[in-house]
Amino acid sequence: MTQADKNFIDTCKEIIEHGYSSEGTHVRTRWEDGTEANYYSIVGVTNKYDVGKEFPMITLRNNTNTVKRAIDEVLWIWQKKSNKIADLHSHIWDQWMQPDGTIGKAYGYQMGKKYEFKTKDGIKEMDQVDYVLYLLKNDQSSRRIMTNIFNHADLKDMALEPCVYGTQWLVKGGKLHLILNQRSQDMLAANGWNTMQYAALLCMFAQVSGLEVRNFNT
Repeated sequence: MTQADKNFIDTCKEIIEHGYSSEGTHVRTRWEDGTEANYYSIVGVTNKYDVGKEFPMITLRNNTNTVKRAIDEVLWIWQKKSNKIADLHSHIWDQWMQPDGTIGKAYGYQMGKKYEFKTKDGIKEMDQVDYVLYLLKNDQSSRRIMTNIFNHADLKDMALEPCVYGTQWLVKGGKLHLILNQRSQDMLAANGWNTMQYAALLCMFAQVSGLEVRNFNT
């Protein structure tokens, strides 16, 4: 049993035994027949994985195709910096496609948006992804290596507000750590998915920055 398996089982038990029901709260999501898609939830779930020792994949089910699709999505956001459905190999975002073929100003759009950042080399214009990579190579002691795509000015133009919205990258002892923040997560559908894709991203960023990989906190 992997650490991911153990965390998944423990969290599911916590939800079943102590979760809050959404019934009567007028949830946004609906089933196809129009009825409310109610659920049970808990607050403040945190899990920690030492990715340097074990890749956090749930082995309780076959994840062969899941991990490929999960990494495809994270590359769509962080490498392609795209919001276009046509740029994503899987069809997981099809239901949120807008008339222009995008998901609006969400996810990859936000990662590719350029800002002026204050750096040791002066003001530099770059997007959030390039800023993270710049700091990992040039200012590893920084505690400001962060991203945030929950951009309030653009929320109205997003087909769906981001669930995974923030990261913080920390270098300690020559090893790269990642903290991932989410506002919401479907435990059965997305927990293993998000864990695998951002653990993979952690490995990628460590490799290109000449660092060893260590803890992933989510």
